[in-house]
Amino acid sequence: MSAAGMDGIELMDINLTHDDSVKNIKGLIDKYNLPVSGTSYGVGPKMWDKNQHDFIIKDVTRSLTRLAQVKGKTFGISVGDADHLKTEAELDAQADVLKKILALCKEEGIQPNLHNHTYEVEKGMHDLKGTLARIPDINLGPDLNWLIRAGVDPIDFINKYGNNIVYLHIRDQYKDGTWTEYLGQGATDFKAIANALKAIPFKGNNVAVELAFPKDYQPVNPLKEDWKMSRVFVKNTFGW
Repeated sequence: MSAAGMDGIELMDINLTHDDSVKNIKGLIDKYNLPVSGTSYGVGPKMWDKNQHDFIIKDVTRSLTRLAQVKGKTFGISVGDADHLKTEAELDAQADVLKKILALCKEEGIQPNLHNHTYEVEKGMHDLKGTLARIPDINLGPDLNWLIRAGVDPIDFINKYGNNIVYLHIRDQYKDGTWTEYLGQGATDFKAIANALKAIPFKGNNVAVELAFPKDYQPVNPLKEDWKMSRVFVKNTFGW
């Protein structure tokens, strides 16, 4: 990442679970002169289940404390997939724990954002709309490729929710839905996305380039080159 010219690296919260994680991460930051921008939290926690709230708050507190110690600034939150349309009571419970997490982020001086996979934005965006109905001003950190894969036009999403967007994950895919090796290689209309963000205007200061390969895929290029080409593409297309 450092050799590719990235400005920072986003962790997953599992990287912060080990007792020696802060020491080890600080060592890597110094060694490669590459700061930690923040972390993504939550594929496992079921935020709609109030019986898990005590565990979630304890877990989030640990992640935020350690993230602050390595000077991370963003906290992307995934609420968890229930494998069914969440009920109004479940959405109430989800919002309750989210509000507590937002308060914890404020205490640590870390900017939270509500991250999405497909499940939050499928089926008429039932899950995301349920959260926004309860926390209208919550910051959003959408993954634009998951929007596309859920059948949501990212331009429409930006136009509607742009005032809430403070963070982004960007990834590319071909017309058949297969992920590309680097940004700019596929069919995603990033120029139109860039124009939509400028029109808002986008108020965030961090964007994550996320490369994802299909199972058993062997990259053609050295990964350093894929990240470097992706970084150059972002600069040329978005001006960042």
